[in-house]
Amino acid sequence: MTGFRGQPVTVPGKAQKKNQGPNKRLVVPFEENRHMPHLLGEHDVNLAILEDRLGITAVAHGNVITINGPDNSCDIAREVLEKLYARVVTGETLNAGDFDGLIRHARKETSHHKQSSGQAQIATRRKVIKARTPAQSDYIRAFSNSDLVFGLGPAGTGKTYLAVAFAAQCLESGLVERLILSRPAVEAGERLGFLPGDMRDKVDPYLRPLYDALYDVLPPEKVERDLENGIIEIAPLAFMRGRTLANSFIILDEAQNTSSMQMKMFLTRLGENAKMAVTGDPSQIDLPSGTRSGLEEAVSLLSEVRGIEHVRFSSRDVVRRELVGRIVKAYDDAKKA
Repeated sequence: MTGFRGQPVTVPGKAQKKNQGPNKRLVVPFEENRHMPHLLGEHDVNLAILEDRLGITAVAHGNVITINGPDNSCDIAREVLEKLYARVVTGETLNAGDFDGLIRHARKETSHHKQSSGQAQIATRRKVIKARTPAQSDYIRAFSNSDLVFGLGPAGTGKTYLAVAFAAQCLESGLVERLILSRPAVEAGERLGFLPGDMRDKVDPYLRPLYDALYDVLPPEKVERDLENGIIEIAPLAFMRGRTLANSFIILDEAQNTSSMQMKMFLTRLGENAKMAVTGDPSQIDLPSGTRSGLEEAVSLLSEVRGIEHVRFSSRDVVRRELVGRIVKAYDDAKKA
């Protein structure tokens, strides 16, 4: 492929294009030439992403992009480019994840021969987070529709990050008054009290992923202030016992490491005007041998209960990076063999 400035573009690991049906040629014009460098990326690297993902060829000339390739892939490429151009016009900066997310959504819509609700998003003070897979869109919408949402799947699918982002959006918009984040500290066991420092020092190592997500979607000074005044609370699961959590968004992360009794205790903390997210990876249970995961039991028992939604992610939903998705798939395949 020749770049926008006449330089060749290559994508590492780019696969050979396969025959995916009858080919077509599409000429896609855009209104203003001045937005094209932002749409195409340096040396047309964004077109190279489309070529790699969809098995097409795409050439830019001025404010026109000519696409050649399989019929369905050309249509997806045009849809993705037009949606991203609309974002560029508003001043948004594009990255590879934006292309990947729209491609995945477009593929699902095409495979079902009907239009879905499209790409869901979460708006926080620091950024707008757009779903990168159809399952992520289902997950985001589930939070709007239900008070209790289970998110199950492998690492890198955005289960925890999206739950924290949606909770932050609810907190900033006044829909809830508090944000409560929890994890079972399986490795610490009964030794937690013997660790040095105050309670935050003791539990921080186990709750670090929740902090990381918070600081990514909210200004650091707000996170620190809300942690100090109790608007945001991060605590191990054991500290939930005996409480009724109202007007709050509550998240239980790594829920596969809860016992049956712990899970029941946590779920029954849900109070008035509260939402709850329970996330976990059933393939990474660290409980003692012979102990059934409270997450697995809860999903089985509550599968038909009204007001509860279950969203399952797979290796196809890994967004951390493509290599992680291949690693997860390899382990999944090994279990099936």
